[in-house]
Amino acid sequence: MEFLPLAAIALVFWLFIVRPASRRQKEVARLQSSLAPGNRVLLSSGLFATVQETFDDRIRAEIAPGVVVDVARGAVAAIEPSPGPGGPEGLAGPEQPGGPTAPGA
Repeated sequence: MEFLPLAAIALVFWLFIVRPASRRQKEVARLQSSLAPGNRVLLSSGLFATVQETFDDRIRAEIAPGVVVDVARGAVAAIEPSPGPGGPEGLAGPEQPGGPTAPGA
């Protein structure tokens, strides 16, 4: 009986800290593994880029016409959803429907 409060605290810690963090980690890994040439992405530095090539641990991305850089896959924060028919051109903000998809959003 004296271990019951300790077990309750451990359960609460697991439910509110460990489980959501592992879920976010899996979501980020899924996002980064789904990168393909032609995807528009948001980098963690705040730059938008178009994926040109993918490698094991990095991507080659075009950040401006003729400016291609290599970045780590971990630097990809979100993938821009492809616009639907008649959809708006360019990126929608996170507060608007159809904004960039980010892990945990």
